[in-house]
Amino acid sequence: MFKKLSIYLSISLFLYSCVGVYIPPINTPTRTPPSIQTRVAINFPEGFDDASKSRYEGGNITVSSGQWYLENAMMGSADNDQKDGVKAVRMKETAKLSMKFDIPSGIQQVRFKYGVYQLDKESSFELWASTNSGTTWNKVGSTITATDKSLRDALFNVNIQQSVRIEIRKTDGSANRLNIDNISLITYGTGEGNTPIPNGSNKPTRDDNLALGNPSNAVTNTPYFDNYLMVKNAYTLSYNKNKGTANWVSWHLSTAWQGDTPRQNNFSPDPNLPQDWYEVTPSDYSRSGFDRGHLCPSSDRDATIEENQETFFMTNMTPQAPNHNQNIWKNLEEYERFLTEQGNEVYIIAGTIGEGGTGTSGFTKTIGKKDNITVPAFLWKIIVVLPIGQNDVSRINENTRIIAVNIPNENSVGGNSWKNYRVSVDELERLTGYDFLSNVSVEIQGVVEGRVDQ
Repeated sequence: MFKKLSIYLSISLFLYSCVGVYIPPINTPTRTPPSIQTRVAINFPEGFDDASKSRYEGGNITVSSGQWYLENAMMGSADNDQKDGVKAVRMKETAKLSMKFDIPSGIQQVRFKYGVYQLDKESSFELWASTNSGTTWNKVGSTITATDKSLRDALFNVNIQQSVRIEIRKTDGSANRLNIDNISLITYGTGEGNTPIPNGSNKPTRDDNLALGNPSNAVTNTPYFDNYLMVKNAYTLSYNKNKGTANWVSWHLSTAWQGDTPRQNNFSPDPNLPQDWYEVTPSDYSRSGFDRGHLCPSSDRDATIEENQETFFMTNMTPQAPNHNQNIWKNLEEYERFLTEQGNEVYIIAGTIGEGGTGTSGFTKTIGKKDNITVPAFLWKIIVVLPIGQNDVSRINENTRIIAVNIPNENSVGGNSWKNYRVSVDELERLTGYDFLSNVSVEIQGVVEGRVDQ
């Protein structure tokens, strides 16, 4: 009997090994089922600059996002407080910062900044979530230990698609103080705290950076290292660990996103990459012959310091031939902003194709201290132009203007007009394998994606 069983198991294992497991190519973004539409919650990020609370005793504060309960916490505005504006929440001992309101549509991600009060040592904190208005709570993600006396970014994947609220808990119990600032929520659909302006408004608004669809079905699961979804306040992107650059970056542009914040120019590694991934640094581009080329440009996000800083994360950069970056690409970016000044809003998706470009040092395929950053052969962009209004996706029709370009990553093209490189969206889909404008009706896509802008 045991001999028969052994033979049966051997045959079974052999058959299983013959079947095998399909592993997708590392340079091809993995296709996954379409993701549910998300957006940055209105009235967030919450910076608490208008709040007043000068004691650690428990009590409520009311700010633009809603009412929050602070226990063993107060508003800190001293020089020793780590803050992005004029104030931040200062917590000590076993403190809590709790939402007193729910997000009915659910929360996908929570982001906020944290730092150790200047005179103190490390502190630990956690994120908790409640789906029954605060009656019971469940921990989200891992405990984080804050050690830096400067602001860092925390990112938690909540992934709760029902009414939910959050709470930040300082857990170490020590007298060391911890600052929390700039809480941002990525929510599912629409709902309280995430409500668009009523139909008929002609006031420019900030809309979902991924409203037109997720071209590669990027996801936040870290095994998808070639198609990793990263949601910022300023833009959304699909990051490719193998290339050291984004596959694509998507953002909405209207005058509501713009202001007079100076260009921050603080190129830096992205703090929200998975911990074991290589963080591209500004020095990886040094003496490479290529610019640190923005996909989402700084000038599209100058309403706040935080949003402008986000455009300088290295995940938003690609090795770009200097004349390309500073001339033809810049001219196209300025034209996009000109369109918004003429009473339009635009949706923009930008990315790269291929390997190998020509910068000041000649043709190059990779750069970086480890030669692990791919130099693209082409930079492409899709621009959807709409008059200011609401329900944008439903307003796209057969007559909507869509500009698509595919420009070689070569210094020699810098003096040319971007108009010389216009193509159809269908052509970019053929080259990339992506599905652009996937939230637009198939019938409309069939018309507008085959057309080249004139």
